[in-house]
Parts: sequence; C-alpha cells; structure tokens
Amino acid sequence: MIYLFILALIILIPLFFFMYKGISVPPKKGVESDKLTRPTSVIPQYNSPDWVRDAVIYQINTRVFTHEGTFQAVESHLQRIKNLGVDVLWLMPIFPISEKNRKTEPENTREAFGSPYAASDFLKIHPAFGDENDLHYLVKSIHNLGMKVVLDFVPNHTGWDGDWIENHPNWFLQKDGVIQPVTSDQGEIWADIAQLDLTNNEMREAWMKVHEYWLREFDFDGFREDCAWGIPTGYWKELRERLDKIKPVFMLAEDEVHGREQFEVCFESNYGWGTHHFMKKIAEGAPATTLYTHTEDIKKRLGTHGWQMNFTQNHDENTWNGTESELFGDGADCFTALTFVIEGMPLIYNGQEVSLNKRLNFFHDDEIDWSGVSRVDFFKKLIDLKHNERALWNGEYGAPLEKIENSSEEFIYSFRRRYYKDGFHSNVVCIFNLSNKPAHTILAIGNRKELLSDYFTNQEITIDSKKTIYLDAYEYKILLG
Repeated sequence: MIYLFILALIILIPLFFFMYKGISVPPKKGVESDKLTRPTSVIPQYNSPDWVRDAVIYQINTRVFTHEGTFQAVESHLQRIKNLGVDVLWLMPIFPISEKNRKTEPENTREAFGSPYAASDFLKIHPAFGDENDLHYLVKSIHNLGMKVVLDFVPNHTGWDGDWIENHPNWFLQKDGVIQPVTSDQGEIWADIAQLDLTNNEMREAWMKVHEYWLREFDFDGFREDCAWGIPTGYWKELRERLDKIKPVFMLAEDEVHGREQFEVCFESNYGWGTHHFMKKIAEGAPATTLYTHTEDIKKRLGTHGWQMNFTQNHDENTWNGTESELFGDGADCFTALTFVIEGMPLIYNGQEVSLNKRLNFFHDDEIDWSGVSRVDFFKKLIDLKHNERALWNGEYGAPLEKIENSSEEFIYSFRRRYYKDGFHSNVVCIFNLSNKPAHTILAIGNRKELLSDYFTNQEITIDSKKTIYLDAYEYKILLG
C-alpha cells in the first residue's frame, strides 16, 4: 500500500506543478508570478534631477534635420517636438570636424562632412550650424518650452587635426612615437579618429574643463557620452562630481557592459543595445521568450538605479543597418510601442514621427523628408502613457516588469508593471504578439478575474485564466486597471 501511495505522489506532484504554472500547450489553469525580479540595488553617489524620472528622449542630428542644417532651422521644429510630449533633446556633436583622414564615400556627389564624431576642437562650434549666439538662443528656446537638452560629447578620441593633436601630441596613445587610431569594442580599426591617452593627467584635466565649459557657457543639461565603454570609471566619478557643482545633470552612456559601475558614479542611463538586437531577431522569427530572458539578465547585472535607453532607431542603426521598415517590417509600430512599456527610457530618432523611410547618410550632406506618413498621434499617445502611468517610469522611479506566463510564449510576450506606493495606483498589463501571423493565448493569472481598460480604445476587457485572447499579426494590447 505504501508503494502505491509513493507512486501516486510521483505522478501527481509534477502534474500539479505544471497545472499551477499554466505553461503547457494547450493551456491549463495557472497563476501569474508575483515575484518582483529586482536585483540588489546600485546606490548612486550623486543626485539625479527630478525631470529624469519619466523622461522620453528625442535625438537631433542638426546637419540632416532641416534643409538649412542650422540651429536656427531646428528652432522652427521645437514647438512641434514639445507637442509630442518629449522631455529631453539629445543634440548630436556640434564641433568642427577634422579634414585629415576624413571619411567620405567616393561615389557620393553631395557635400562631404565626415563623421561628426571626428571632432577637431571641443571648444568650437561647426560653422555650418551657426555661431555661439545661435546656440545660446536654441538652448534658451528649448528651456523656455520646458524641455531639457543634452550635448553629445566624444570623450575617447578626436579627429586627426586641431588644437589637441597638433599642440599636445603627448595627450594621445602612441606606439613607437606614432599616434594610434581607435580600436572599437568589436576590434575594428577606426582610421578617421585618434585615440586619447587616458593615463595622461594633463589631458584628463582639459577633458574635464571642456565638459564644464559647455554647462557654464551654454547651459546644457547633461551629456550623451560616445564610446563610454573606453573610459575608466575614475574619469566618470570625477566628472559627475564636478558637473553637479555647476547644475543638476542627466548623463547617458553609449555602453552596456559597464553599467553597474557607471550607474553608481555618473550615469542615469545607458544603451539598450541587447534589447534592440533581440527585438530585431524576434522580427526575423526568433521566439519572443528570448527578449524576456535578456531583460531579466540585464536587471541582474545592472541593478535598480539606472535604466537603459530603448529604441528601434538611432543614428547608427538607421545609417548602417536599416530603417524601421527594413528592420521590423509591418511590426515597426508594435516594437516601437514595446520600447515605451518595458523597463527603460524610450528614444525617438528624428524623423520617426513621419515614418522616416530613408537611411540618412553619415558622412555627406543629407536631409529628412518631413512629408512622410504622420505617426504624431501614435507617439503622443505613447508618451502620455509613459508620463501618466507611474509603473512605467524610469528605473527605480517606476515598477519592475513581471512576466505573465501564457500558452503561446513563442509568439506572445505578456507582462505586467504595477506601482502601488506614494499615493499612486498604476497597473499596466501588456500583451504583444511579436510575430507576423495571428496568434491566440490564455494568460496564467490564477483564479482571479481582472476588469481592465484598453488604453487605445477605452473599452473594458475582462481577463482571467480561462479567456482566450486573439491577436492579429503584430497586434498588441495595453490594458490599465
């Protein structure tokens, strides 16, 4: 008899476990995980300004933003960008560009500028953009509209001509007396830029003072730091301490690997490169589960204070890998919406709001076509959602993403974010079909029923562990309750 009892336990316990988890196909009853997957917190050594908490950022490449390619021409777009709901503008490098070893495309007959990241002088403005008065007026106009603006700085290198390399060659990395080009984090040689010697204390002090100059003289609100992966953490610690003595700042790192130590000493945010690459793979047919696995790994590695910038487009992706339609096809809106509701800060790349369907040239004159199909209402709706739902705020100011298991996880990504503190009641349930074909699913939310409101249609919808949810290709639902 005892043997029959043990045999029954061996059979029934695993069966009960799978019914409880609700992940079998066809689906069985289950419960949603209430485990908040927050890792050990990073304790920052600085204070972040309040305006970063629910910020949405918008990237501007002055050279291609308008036909004129000037600061004055950018001003005519500011009210439109403000009306979207954008909080922070990221201004790509505004410095003069080196002529020596300048990168161009021989077959391109349009005016050659070279890479904006091959700067010749960190204390000057590219004359094609305007002068100091024009920049002062642009920054003031941005502030008058209640927005902030960060400057794209190039901390790891310069171009091959200009003040630093001509008058201070000892500030650069040398081998056998020869200044060395930059080697990227992927091992690629970038021949148009020269590597700074980050062990040189004179260069380090000049580097710090340049940052201070742009805050003091032009009232920028922080920096986006290019190739932040190449800079020692000690630089960032000293820089943040010096900048915070001038004004509160927001710092964005082009890095993903060194997030924990960078978040601790300097940066609120870094790049969600991995999230972007996983989204592209899913658009190509990879299972949706890979995204959740990645984002959970990121949280464990980076801690709770900082957050990643999520995107479907930026200047690198657009130029070198493709437009939104090239990378995501009919799923462009779906994946873009996802960047607004997963953990992190969403980025809008200039032109996305008019369905930019062009790879903007990086080295030559080019121009955004602003007559494309409008997505203004789409972005306004998403930004309003980000601002109004506390659960979706950035980093520790919002709520962690909790996976809701479902019966079609290869195609459907379902999760919840909820924040019930400080007088807020914010509960956001997201169900995304990340595939190019219709799918249906049942959510594993236990024995309870929830009455929610569809954010886009305002229709009430009840979800429970018995109801089948049908989604068209790349359809998504964002439910509030």
